[in-house]
Amino acid sequence: MLIVTASGAPGWLAGVLGASLTAPHLLGPLIARRLDTARDGRNVIAIACVVHGATLAAAVLLYPLTWAIVPAGLLALSGLFGPFLTGGISSRLPAIAGVDRVSQRRAQGWDVATYGLGGTLGPSVVAAIAAWSTPTAAALVLAAGTFVAAVLVRFLPPAPAAGAGADVPRPFRTLRLMLRSGRLRRTLSLTVIVAFSVATLPIVAVASTATLDTAASAAAVLTAAYGVGNLLGSAGVTIRPLRGEADALLPKLAAATALGLLAVMLSPSFWFSVAAYAAVGVANACFFAATLAARSEYSPPEARGQVFVWVGALKITAGSAGTAATGAIIGVAAALPLLGVIVAIFVASAVAVLERVRESRRRLRAGHDAG
Repeated sequence: MLIVTASGAPGWLAGVLGASLTAPHLLGPLIARRLDTARDGRNVIAIACVVHGATLAAAVLLYPLTWAIVPAGLLALSGLFGPFLTGGISSRLPAIAGVDRVSQRRAQGWDVATYGLGGTLGPSVVAAIAAWSTPTAAALVLAAGTFVAAVLVRFLPPAPAAGAGADVPRPFRTLRLMLRSGRLRRTLSLTVIVAFSVATLPIVAVASTATLDTAASAAAVLTAAYGVGNLLGSAGVTIRPLRGEADALLPKLAAATALGLLAVMLSPSFWFSVAAYAAVGVANACFFAATLAARSEYSPPEARGQVFVWVGALKITAGSAGTAATGAIIGVAAALPLLGVIVAIFVASAVAVLERVRESRRRLRAGHDAG
């Protein structure tokens, strides 16, 4: 939290307030059922945008005037509605792109690009406004952006409710449905593991500048290279949408991300590292597009919104956990976090492939027996 550090408050308070905003994303699925039961889901997302922005602005304005617990509570409420702004909007893609799979996958590429632009331009805009004015002004501009988003959401194509209230499963039943479905279970597990893994990169970038014999500021170049690669990857899947079954693509693209992380770990020079970070960004953008395709194509229609929010919320939580874990263990050995996540991705990808093969054989056997 730039506002906290600029005010001279201790770093632990910045961490607590930052966690207050991100941790409640895990609770988002508990209120996401409304996406699937509402007559017009656009209204739900628009209201979430307004609440998210209003509570964020209130927390920023009240921070210097009250005890820290007050802005922390407001940030927690803001974070609770955060998944509606990510997974909730992404769940609208079928209504936007239509039923054609190629069109949907091109739209998913555009969706990945918006995440990449937000992650790349957002911090730059905040830094520029904070330098020109104040960190408080920068945060208020971000909050105002959510009000603009609330208006823009209303211009999305309408979609009928997924089902009557009795037909739409409740949050934990939706999670059980996801875990029982092999394709959704693999989507969820690989998404969480890859999100945990790529979250190591910003901290690894800082730690690696010493071994690469470069200035500490060069870490910004490495993280920017990842962002550029992510944008290039999203542009690629927009121009040439992914082909084939999403369930088969996911482990391949996860493994490609792991290979990029392996190149980062083994990098002999700074410019090789720049290329490796960019390669991870490209692979992760393609992987993200495949997860969107899987969520859209494999979710039960009556719970599609909840599936998107569940995966999105767990992904954000995994990313926060990956950053925290990397910071805790990188002092032991600089390569240890990367080695751990590379192994985890390869193991998860292998398990996903084996599971898929076993399910295919089971279906073939059942079809043979029925014949």
